Amino acid sequence: MELLDSLASRRIGAVANPARPARRPLPPATHRNTANTESDVMREVENGQTVWRISCGDMINRDRCVTVFADNGEVVVVGPPGETARLTNGQVGQLRAALNEAAKLAER
Repeated sequence: MELLDSLASRRIGAVANPARPARRPLPPATHRNTANTESDVMREVENGQTVWRISCGDMINRDRCVTVFADNGEVVVVGPPGETARLTNGQVGQLRAALNEAAKLAER
């Protein structure tokens, strides 16, 4: 739950504090029709918890990301807030791999 609170506070803080620059979760992909490289998926440890961020786009090709993590024995998938996540075949493979890893962590 701490992770969700920290994610929410970062988003709220970025909106509420215009002096603080918005943080982009991932670098923009240059070609949406090509298979994405391994660098398009970020695996980080936040508050002692492993978090995966998979680069994707929305319906008008803006850069977004899908976040995956395990929490209390369950896998949590967070899409772009208020948006649709559009994934290429390569990004779907990255999401599948992140979900598999998160499922293994959730079983522990």
